[in-house]
Amino acid sequence: MWKILPLVFLLSACSAVMKSAPERYQSTPSVQENPMAYELRDVPALDGAPMTIGVYSFTDKTGQRAPSVTGANLSSAVTQGAEVWVIDALLEAGAGKWFEVVERVGMDNVVKERQLIRSTRENYERDNATPLKPLKFAGVILEGGIVGYDSNTTTGGQGARYFGIGASQEYRIDTVTVSMRLVSVSTGRVLMSVAAEKSIASYRQSADVFKFIELGTRSVEIENGYSVNEPTNLAVRSAIEATVIEMIYEGVRKGLWNFKQ
Repeated sequence: MWKILPLVFLLSACSAVMKSAPERYQSTPSVQENPMAYELRDVPALDGAPMTIGVYSFTDKTGQRAPSVTGANLSSAVTQGAEVWVIDALLEAGAGKWFEVVERVGMDNVVKERQLIRSTRENYERDNATPLKPLKFAGVILEGGIVGYDSNTTTGGQGARYFGIGASQEYRIDTVTVSMRLVSVSTGRVLMSVAAEKSIASYRQSADVFKFIELGTRSVEIENGYSVNEPTNLAVRSAIEATVIEMIYEGVRKGLWNFKQ
């Protein structure tokens, strides 16, 4: 019987840890900062006025479903609204002095609101209705999307077991690829095309005990472990921001624009 007491205490300790774990990892909402905030801010200033650019969409072109070990998963592996990260990266480039982004994703809403304003002014102000300012058009538009998501590009781990007591650790690396191209509105010519990729790491570590007691008539099993998964959304955002930075430097190399001396 005395052999069982240490196992009972160990089980009690594991139970206490499991009960306190949800409370330990609870946190209040926080504002998500740019993963490459310093790199975006440190881009040299543009030699000239900010470029007016439009982003219509930046969609998931992979068709990849989220990885699952239990069966089919209907959730997509990556976000379906990556244009919000593209717009944010363009606005943050060079401390906001590189691009002037015009609304194109929600263009229908803008047009409807302008129609409502125009109709209201005509009904109540009659001939003295104040005209709306014209919409600003973009000189270039940014096209592209998430073009690749490769699961398990690298996997591995190690473990050992001795007399029913063992420990193991495993890791897995996925890769997401983002592509952008800059198109001239006046000519339709593709000015450049840039791609970037970002790895997504997952790690798991566990320890377990499996022992027979009471002359092999009873068994006890104890497991403990944890896993860490890098957020896919954060990896996609990092790849997008890296692509925007590379696009700026690529434009300098191609002579499309210059840095301010």
